[in-house]
Amino acid sequence: MQSVPTTNFQFPGQESVYHGKVRDVYFFKDKLVVIATDRISAFDYILPKPIPYKGQVLNLTAAHFLQATKDICPNWLQATPYPNVAIGLRCEPIRLEMVVRGYLSGHAARTYASGLRELCGVALPEGLKESDKLPTPIITPATKAEEGHDEDISREDIIRRGIVTEEIYATLERYALGLFARGTEMAAERGLILVDTKYEFGMYNGEVYLIDEIHTPDSSRYFIADGYAARQAAGEPQKQLSKEFVRQWLIENNFQGKDGQVMPVMPDEFVAVVTNRYIELYEKVTGNAFNRQQPENLMKEIETSVLSYLG
Repeated sequence: MQSVPTTNFQFPGQESVYHGKVRDVYFFKDKLVVIATDRISAFDYILPKPIPYKGQVLNLTAAHFLQATKDICPNWLQATPYPNVAIGLRCEPIRLEMVVRGYLSGHAARTYASGLRELCGVALPEGLKESDKLPTPIITPATKAEEGHDEDISREDIIRRGIVTEEIYATLERYALGLFARGTEMAAERGLILVDTKYEFGMYNGEVYLIDEIHTPDSSRYFIADGYAARQAAGEPQKQLSKEFVRQWLIENNFQGKDGQVMPVMPDEFVAVVTNRYIELYEKVTGNAFNRQQPENLMKEIETSVLSYLG
């Protein structure tokens, strides 16, 4: 099965290229061409094997939600000429991830279990257990690292360090909470609970724009709504649609990105499981059927789609 582990195209007018954890970004004077590869990352490390169709799932899911939230804030996307490809405005990135949490899960749950009752300067109430709904959604920002680990940071430290002004940060908060509320509504319509997610923003002509992906399995965690309350009451793990199961597999294989740990290699059987889970999430979260197309030459199809759009 074909996959897109990495790309190295040379497009007319291209100024540079940046290979991120899962996306290859081609820079032009006023636009970006973003190619969603099939790389998968966890604990801020790229895993050795690509996941077929994962890039298409991420790109199409993000496009679905970017289209559905244009009324909340402007975003960078202009076109998706191929399932792996997104083309849009070249914004100046703000080096923050705006993480919104509606439930105690993932990193927040691990922090809470360690005994801490504050995350990014936000106080967490006593008496919570994993997967409990928080009294109100909270924002727990992280610095966006060029390399290595992103770091938790408080609102106060963001402003004190001059990452953004207080006025811009207030806009980021308003947009992030508005997007989370819309994402929550859309998830509920699909029988899902949007647990937590991250948003990234940039500046374009002096305005804040939503950039990158939103509400995808790489940036978000979803619970299955049916049976949520019963599972919580019984102390059972929640059924999830996210890549948390990949993190759990890594933890079970003694890897959390810590010094001295060796990255395990996924067996092909588990790679197929991950592919199917990503496609399941796409269909569940968007309500659209996923087309597992296998062109004769996937990389050539991607290149041709970009050239035709730029043409």
